[in-house]
Amino acid sequence: MELIELDGSTGEGGGQILRTSLALSMCTGRPMAIQRIRAKRPKPGLMRQHLTCVQAAVAVCGGAVEGAELGSQTLVFEPGPVRAGDYAFNVGTAGSCTLVLQTVLPALMLCAESSRVSLSGGTHNPMAPPFHFLERSFAPLLRRLGVGLDLELRRMGFYPAGGGEVSAVVHPATAGLQPFDLTDRGPVQDAYAECFAPALPSAVAVRELAALARALGWSGEQLRTPAVRQNEGPGNALLATIAYAHVSEVVTVFGEKGVSAEQVAGALVKEVRVFQASEGALGQHLADQWMLPLALAVVERGGAASFTCTELTGHATTNIGVIEKFLPVRFDVDLTETHPRVRVMAANL
Repeated sequence: MELIELDGSTGEGGGQILRTSLALSMCTGRPMAIQRIRAKRPKPGLMRQHLTCVQAAVAVCGGAVEGAELGSQTLVFEPGPVRAGDYAFNVGTAGSCTLVLQTVLPALMLCAESSRVSLSGGTHNPMAPPFHFLERSFAPLLRRLGVGLDLELRRMGFYPAGGGEVSAVVHPATAGLQPFDLTDRGPVQDAYAECFAPALPSAVAVRELAALARALGWSGEQLRTPAVRQNEGPGNALLATIAYAHVSEVVTVFGEKGVSAEQVAGALVKEVRVFQASEGALGQHLADQWMLPLALAVVERGGAASFTCTELTGHATTNIGVIEKFLPVRFDVDLTETHPRVRVMAANL
């Protein structure tokens, strides 16, 4: 097949271009070459978590690769046939292991049999989908698409220690992928906040939840401090989960040294209010994550499917460009409404 060439500096110029191109190369069998990998990042080229994504792709499809080394800004990948199986991938640092799962998931969900993937590294990282986001926001949408994704958090992993462990079982869509429209959240069914603060003083969680409660008016069972192991930290993640009839949103803010508990809570409250003020069905991060599996479903079934979102980020726009290079689909983005509406169509429409 004709080689697909990509420029890693396009758009936001981050690791998403690499992960999406690896995923779709495996799904389509089309070889790809990417240059200027992560050119717009402070440390360009492949870092440990990106190299693990490449190694994971090679393991899943037995492909051939050139340029798979730390710091490399050029990569050539020729996929082989994707194989369901039992896989284990270790980032080796606090780099996100959920991004490694993001890379191999699309190909594994198209297999005829189920696969198990064990991952080690960071489970709750800034600039990456935290475990609870995948579990509560992303996996339920995959189930509606026809794909089962069973996730288990065995151990939390924060920066800089890492050491987190996640288990994922991917059950392919036995009846084929079923694209659907998602333009309305439906009524609110639940809303709650959680504070994870292993190896930190208990007052951190108390203050963060108290500040959030004052701002959002949440109380009682809506304020939770799940049990954590001290050796899973130090780390601090404050989460707000809002479950609607058709979709759930998980907003996460990470505590940092020198940032007060009240400031952490304030940042989370701000994001929650922005989400609540919009009528878009998907939050900005879920919209980005949802594009690729929905496009694969449209390719399989034909026709079109659409969703609305609170915001279409530069990250998402870059992702659209990569998807359209590999798949016979086109994206139509309508920004004339109060919230973006994205339609994914088979290219022949």
